[in-house]
Amino acid sequence: MRLTIPNILSFIRLILIPFFVITFYLPYSWSPFATALIFLIAGVTDWFDGYLARKLNQTTRFGAFIDPVADKVMVAAAMVLVVEHYNSVWVTIPAITMIGREIIISALREWMAELGKRSSVAVSWVGKVKTGAQMVALIVLLWHPNEWMIWTGYIALYVAMFLTYWSMYIYLKAAKHDLLNSEHL
Repeated sequence: MRLTIPNILSFIRLILIPFFVITFYLPYSWSPFATALIFLIAGVTDWFDGYLARKLNQTTRFGAFIDPVADKVMVAAAMVLVVEHYNSVWVTIPAITMIGREIIISALREWMAELGKRSSVAVSWVGKVKTGAQMVALIVLLWHPNEWMIWTGYIALYVAMFLTYWSMYIYLKAAKHDLLNSEHL
């Protein structure tokens, strides 16, 4: 494994997960802000690792593996914290939807890669916009500084959920022929 700047950023993202989880549970008035800030820093490393991998020509197989793993674990951890904090079906349903979509699409990409068709389920612009809305929702809902911001977080969460369904539809539609082919394995 070649240790590159993008891979280091992915490792930093993984290392930051326990820190934002710990700050979430601290009994201080600054804890929600610190939690959201650490999560934001982790999210920024996601953008930078992909950008730098392409810009510095430092793409690696390990990076292609660890980057999405770090992203999904980070987002799932934040979703669990948000669900716990708000303790509401209106937050739980979008969270389960988004976590479930990540599992489904990850499995679909792995399966399509085995068929040599990974590029047919490559990340789309809808998936990127979904991720942006999801990150905004999670940062705001982890921070929850006031009622107005919380409602902004709820709206972003539901935009992300809508885009979750839309992007999942796009990926499944791209793989439809292979999924429904009756040929035996």
